[in-house]
Amino acid sequence: MHTKIKRGEAGEQQAAAFLQAQGYSLRACNWRYKRGEIDLIAERGNWLVFVEVKTRSSLAFGFPEEFVTEKKKKMVLTTAAHYLEQSQWPGQVRYDVIAVTLGPVVSIEHFEDAFY
Repeated sequence: MHTKIKRGEAGEQQAAAFLQAQGYSLRACNWRYKRGEIDLIAERGNWLVFVEVKTRSSLAFGFPEEFVTEKKKKMVLTTAAHYLEQSQWPGQVRYDVIAVTLGPVVSIEHFEDAFY
C-alpha cells in the first residue's frame, strides 16, 4: 500500500480514537457519495459532526489544517447534504477539521466549526 494512503489511514484512526475519548460516537468512517468522501461522521448529544482529517508526518511543509482547500470544503458540504437527506438527522450539524501530525510524538488538533 502506498505510504501516503497508510499515513492517511493512520491519521484517521488517531482522529477516531480522539473523538471517542471526547465522548463522540462514530456513525461512519470514509462515507462516500459519488465522488465525495467524508472521513468521519460522529455524533455527540444533539450534534452530528462531519470531520475532515488532515494528516502530515511533519510540519516541514505547513500545518495539516492548511491543506483543507475550498474545493475540498465544497465536496464535503455536498456529500454531507446527501448523508443528511438519507439519515434525516433532526439535530444540529457541524463541520470540523482534525489535524494530525505523526512523528516521534503524535499531535492532534481539533478545529470545531471549521468551515464557517
